[in-house]
Amino acid sequence: MSEPSAYRTGQIPQPPEPETIRQPVPVLRPEQPADPQPTVPQLADPAPGRAVPVAGSVGAAQVEAALAARAAELDAADPLAAVRDRFVLDTPGGPRTVYLDGNSLGALPAGVLPRLTDVVTREWGELRIRSWEESGWWTAPERVGDRIAPLIGAASGQVVVGDSTSVNVFKALVAAVRMAPEGRDEILVDAATFPTDGYLAESAARLTGRTVRAVPAAEIAVAAGPRTAVALVNHVDYRTGRLHDLPGVTAALHRAGALAVWDLCHSAGALPVALDADEVDLAVGCTYKYLNGGPGSPAYLYVRRALQPRFDSPLPGWNSHADPFGMAPGYAPADGAVRGRVGTPDILSLLALDAALDAWQGVAVPDVRDKSLRLTDFFLECVAALVPAGRVESVTPRAHAERGSQVSLRCAGAGEVMRELTARGIVGDYRRPDVLRFGFTPLYTRYADALCAARGLAAVLQAVPDGVVPDGGTEAVPRAVSEAVPQVVLEEGTA
Repeated sequence: MSEPSAYRTGQIPQPPEPETIRQPVPVLRPEQPADPQPTVPQLADPAPGRAVPVAGSVGAAQVEAALAARAAELDAADPLAAVRDRFVLDTPGGPRTVYLDGNSLGALPAGVLPRLTDVVTREWGELRIRSWEESGWWTAPERVGDRIAPLIGAASGQVVVGDSTSVNVFKALVAAVRMAPEGRDEILVDAATFPTDGYLAESAARLTGRTVRAVPAAEIAVAAGPRTAVALVNHVDYRTGRLHDLPGVTAALHRAGALAVWDLCHSAGALPVALDADEVDLAVGCTYKYLNGGPGSPAYLYVRRALQPRFDSPLPGWNSHADPFGMAPGYAPADGAVRGRVGTPDILSLLALDAALDAWQGVAVPDVRDKSLRLTDFFLECVAALVPAGRVESVTPRAHAERGSQVSLRCAGAGEVMRELTARGIVGDYRRPDVLRFGFTPLYTRYADALCAARGLAAVLQAVPDGVVPDGGTEAVPRAVSEAVPQVVLEEGTA
């Protein structure tokens, strides 16, 4: 049995519900007026019962000083602070950076290079083919899957690592349709899903003779009916960072007689997931974001133990055969999680992931979630205090129960603004046409990083006139203005 999600057990305090998902970035005290005032608003600590008042009419320097003191206080009290040393974030003597793109590609864990060196020079270079047995290569997909299992609330024997997220989505969807009751001809998909998930759902529908119906994720629970075979839902929306109700939607789908397939790409490793406790049927996820497995690292597939005997993969391969070296002409599936395998594992990337997971030793997922919420709260506070009013708009929910581990800000000329930030050592990303994304990975992101990012964003936007004229159909920061944007100095201890 997995640990229950922290936000459902009351371990993490809940802020007031937002009036709307799309609202100007507010200060985090609801009693403060929406419009900027001559006096600086109270700077709220994400922790309950704490606040640092800033009295009187003060200048920008005093505001920044108060925020810097607050960041230092939070970093000093951070129980995960030492985990940062397990990652390679700055090259000695090289440029210092603030890395807020772990929701796209996680940072390099320090233990990966020595492990891969050994894999290449000894396991491959010396042992060669003997390593399939002597070095445990053959069983690595299940062994590494069992290491991921606690991070997604699953018992051992239900997770297998291999293939890409896309391939695993396809396997999960088709298998779910084949397990669904007769007469169910509909696949529901999250209308705002990552595009590939939608493409694969259409392909699965063509293969199985079903149709696809796209509905907003928040409406899937009520949209499911007697025709629904399965629903494919993202746990966290990749654009907005909105966290969807996994237990509630799963329960609703089951009441309708349908199966649930969850995409955990933007939640696993950033917040508690309870697949077993919430009786999720199937789930998939990538490992190169918050699990820090490296670019293109293999994805994982979860199949609930009770469903494994009925899991009928659309991609049967010799690796998932009950007797893989028997080379029989007919396919007989293996038992357990192995049934989710297809072909020969990508050993180098798989073992890089194995080494990357060492960074999680002694780390509790509820602590990760607690820091994630504090970081994103503090970043929103810094943005509200420093960024020119009206220049950005948060599309990430304020409610903790509805927020993943990123903050997405609508901003004119988002692409060019992010390029300016990156050139100054503050790395996030953007999604067209106008969304800046800042990902907060609690294992290595500091509160000082959140403040530095807000400072950089403020500096870029202060140098650009409001209402930038679109250039060629894409809003952008004019090149002439670009050169005038002041540099944000990444001081020691802030990158």
